[in-house]
Amino acid sequence: MQSTILSRRDLDFLLFEWLDVETLTARPRFADHSRETFGAALDMAEQVATDLFAPHNKKNDSDEPHLAGGQVTIIPEVKRALDAFAAAGLLAAGQDYAFDGMQLPCVVEKAVMAWFTAANVATSAYIFLTVANANTLLKCATARQVAQFVRPMLAGQFFGTMCLSEPQAGSSLSDITTRAEPDPVDGPEGERQYRLTGNKMWISAGEHELAGNIVHLVLAKIAGPDGRLIAGVKGISLFIVPKFVLDEHGAPGERNDVVLAGLNHKMGNRGTTNCLLNFGEGKYTPQGRAGAIGYLVGQPHQGLANMFHMMNEARIGVGLGAAVLGVTGYLHALDYARNRPQGRPPAEKDPLKPQVAIIGHTDVRRMLLAQKAYTEGAMGLVLYCARLVDEQNSADTEAARRHAGQLLDFLTPIAKSWPSQWCVEANSLAIQVHGGYGYTREYNVEQFYRDNRLNAIHEGTHGIHGLDLLGRKVSIQDGALFKAVGAELAKTIASARALGVPAELLPYADQLEHAWQRVGSVTSALYATGDMNKTLANASVYLEAVGHTVVAWMWLEQALLAARKLAGAAAPDQDFYRGKLQACRYFYNWELPKVQPQLDLLASIDTTTLDMQDAWF
Repeated sequence: MQSTILSRRDLDFLLFEWLDVETLTARPRFADHSRETFGAALDMAEQVATDLFAPHNKKNDSDEPHLAGGQVTIIPEVKRALDAFAAAGLLAAGQDYAFDGMQLPCVVEKAVMAWFTAANVATSAYIFLTVANANTLLKCATARQVAQFVRPMLAGQFFGTMCLSEPQAGSSLSDITTRAEPDPVDGPEGERQYRLTGNKMWISAGEHELAGNIVHLVLAKIAGPDGRLIAGVKGISLFIVPKFVLDEHGAPGERNDVVLAGLNHKMGNRGTTNCLLNFGEGKYTPQGRAGAIGYLVGQPHQGLANMFHMMNEARIGVGLGAAVLGVTGYLHALDYARNRPQGRPPAEKDPLKPQVAIIGHTDVRRMLLAQKAYTEGAMGLVLYCARLVDEQNSADTEAARRHAGQLLDFLTPIAKSWPSQWCVEANSLAIQVHGGYGYTREYNVEQFYRDNRLNAIHEGTHGIHGLDLLGRKVSIQDGALFKAVGAELAKTIASARALGVPAELLPYADQLEHAWQRVGSVTSALYATGDMNKTLANASVYLEAVGHTVVAWMWLEQALLAARKLAGAAAPDQDFYRGKLQACRYFYNWELPKVQPQLDLLASIDTTTLDMQDAWF
């Protein structure tokens, strides 16, 4: 029976047939691995996700965390699932053997995590944040900090968070006011410790009893010599602020002055605690003094640069989360459409004839095909980016590593934002396939839509990533990132023409080439204005247009492979490959044409939104 969490067949196609992850085993870091070990990790992920994560997804949504007796109460199934995940060693799946890790490639680790996110995004959020926290500290922290905080997180004994936003600042991190004062008393082993005061908002996993400690990574400003906070992002530093201060044995001891001020109640992802945290409000006085104890990570005033290690990883993770919620919604809709009888074909009017399954209706197939195109295109994009992480970290030559880094820098805002827009649309279509039933809580698809809607907001909105892509990524290094992506598209187009692929794919190569050339000319026109307000006025439209072009590239890549495989495939695989070709056909006939009107709008340097005034609304 096919899983409605994810398609293992599609994952195998993306990982082993297209991205050829087995070739990574020739590199020293992954030499102990093989196709079999990668497959075993995916098998284990599917089993644990199916048995322990998926069953409480709806309960986690309806019985969301709440305050009772001063503590956050969470349904017990969450801890059982997280304990099983930790016991399987999956928190350290991508880490070195020295950290009891598996040294899985990033692309395989992401595919493993995809099962858990699709099965239960709210419970998986505790894992996602903890791993990202640990990875940040491994890049920036001292050996003592790694021993004290990272090792317990990777073992599942501690969990982690990221604390950036504040009630008055939101995404404008230059305006945060949380401050850190040097503590006159040194911390363990003479480490300089600080006292933090301030408030942090929207902190996922910020308070719970699921682990022995919570390791908060907190952005705060150290006061200058005059006692004032340094304005802007240059004044921001990064601190470890644990829920419990560690004792001399490294065990959680005295309660730190980190206080839950309230829980935010969200539209989706309800099973993850989302908190307003007060640091240093005086409810607790660790070591007899006011202020939350924190330990500086890296150098002073380098906090934002250090936190970006976590944020960039988180953005790929958000894109993956959006993609898999789209996939699971699509699979639920597909299963429903195959089993729900209703109506008859237009040419069959006899009411005595049996009804057909709704997948027999053309418009239902249209909605399913759109979902397939959006979600499998998004999965291809995100896993391609994860494969670039492996290239950036372990490719044989410096040139190859640099090229992968350029591709990854350019594609990251798209990998975060495109799935967050179009896989939510896939979830909306999944509801539509279910009809009235899809809008009820008895069916899962309405929850997938609510859960997925968050992904367009957190880790940077579409507007922020549009500004990043158009305002920075296309122009830095004298356009090297843009040129690197163009070079890879050109390789795919050349392959399509050289391989003598089925005639139906050759026009797609022409379409893709034309679209990318047009993106280039429009980008030049936008920069030629000499006015960045005009250049960036419609950056979100630019992000969407470039995103659609990039996903069209991902689809042509998949279709070229499917066309090559089709001739020698057995019957079930023939259907799989034909499905890939049809989804590619849909994307090029229905979706890529949307880009040209958007590029026309951008080329006109339209200032309608820029010229709009507050008083006119």
